Amino acid sequence: MPFTIPTKQPFYIFSNGVLQRKENTICFVPYATQEEVTVESDPSLYLEPDEQETYGLNPFDDTLLNTGGRRVIPINNIDSFFVFGEVNFNSKFLNFLTRNRIPMHLFNYYGFYSGSYYPREHLLSGYVVVHQVKYYSAKKKRMELAREFIGAAAGNIVRNLKYYTADSRQGALGPESLELLFHTITQIESLLAGIVNAPDIPELMGIEGNIRKVYYQVWQHLLRSADPAFSFSERVKRPPDNAVNALVSFGNSLMYSACLTEIYRTQLNPTVSFLHEPSERRFSLALDLAEIFKPMFIDRMIFKLVNTREIQAKHFTSALNFCHLNDAGRKIVVKEFEERMRTTIKHRGLGRNVSYRRLIRLECYKLIKHLIGEEPYRAFRSWW
Repeated sequence: MPFTIPTKQPFYIFSNGVLQRKENTICFVPYATQEEVTVESDPSLYLEPDEQETYGLNPFDDTLLNTGGRRVIPINNIDSFFVFGEVNFNSKFLNFLTRNRIPMHLFNYYGFYSGSYYPREHLLSGYVVVHQVKYYSAKKKRMELAREFIGAAAGNIVRNLKYYTADSRQGALGPESLELLFHTITQIESLLAGIVNAPDIPELMGIEGNIRKVYYQVWQHLLRSADPAFSFSERVKRPPDNAVNALVSFGNSLMYSACLTEIYRTQLNPTVSFLHEPSERRFSLALDLAEIFKPMFIDRMIFKLVNTREIQAKHFTSALNFCHLNDAGRKIVVKEFEERMRTTIKHRGLGRNVSYRRLIRLECYKLIKHLIGEEPYRAFRSWW
C-alpha cells in the first residue's frame, strides 16, 4: 500500500536528555553518558543539526549533555511527542506546546503508557459537549453507540481471520488450523449477534471479552514462529507474562495515544465515553475509539513482526512472571506502527486517499455528526 509523508508528524524519543524551547523550534539534547539516539519518524527529512547557534540549557547542567547530538525540530513539523526515555523539560517548554497545540504522551521504563500532557483545548464547543453528555446520560442512545463500537471491533477481528482463510493463503495453514479458524469466525459471529439483546454496558463488555477470548485462542495458529518465546494461549495484562502479551500491551498503548491525539484535534471531550465507563484521570473516549482500530493496526502489526522475525526473543526482557520489550524491541515496534499510520487507502466514502491516522480523525468527525443529529454513526469496518 502507498505511504504518505505528512507535514506534521509524531516524534518518538527513546534517549534520556532534555527537551527545551529554542525560539520557534524544539531542541532535544541527549545526555552525554548514553550512546542511544532519538528515533524519529524520518529524521533525514525534518531534523537538521544547527552547530552555529549558541545554546544554553540553564537551569540544566550543560556538562551532563551531549550538545553535539542536539536535534532541532521546527515547531511546524511536530504533531505530537511520544516520550519513552528519561527526559527533563520545564514550564516554558510546556507553555510552548500549549501555544502550538501539541500533545505529549509519556511512557514508563517498561514502555507502558503513563499519561499525557493534554494542552488546553482549542476547539471548544459547548454545543458538542452538551450533546455528548446527553448521549451518555440517555441509556438507549448510549447503548446504540456502545453496540456500534463493539460491532465494528468484532467485524475487524473477523476480517483479520478471513484474511488468513482466503484461498491464496490457506496453504500456509494446516487443515486443522484452517478448520479452527473457520470455527472461530462462526463463534465470533454468533457472539456478535448477542449484542442486540444485551440490556446494559456490563453485558456488552462481557460479550466483547468473550469475543476477544476466542480470538486470542487461535493466535497460536497465526503466529508462525517456531520460537517458544512466542507461544501464546491467553491474554494476560497486568503485567504481561510473555512476549506476545508484551507486544499487545505496548501496541495498545500506542493505539490509545494516537486516538487521544486525534480527539484533541476535534471538538469532542475525551473524558465522556460510551462503551468504557467515564472515570477520573483517564481519557475514556480514546479507549472507545481504540477498540475499533486495534484489530486493524495493532494485531496485524504483531502478526507481521513475529512472522517475518523482525521482532525476536532477544528484544524482550523477562523476570519471573513479567515480560516487557527492551529499547531495541520498542524501536522496531514504533517504526512499524508509524509506517502503518502513514499507509494510505482509497476511502470508499470520500473517494480519495487517506492515511490510517486520518481514518481515526474521520471517526471523530462521524461521531460528532451523530451527536448533533446530522448523520447516524456507523463505525469503521475494514474491507481489506
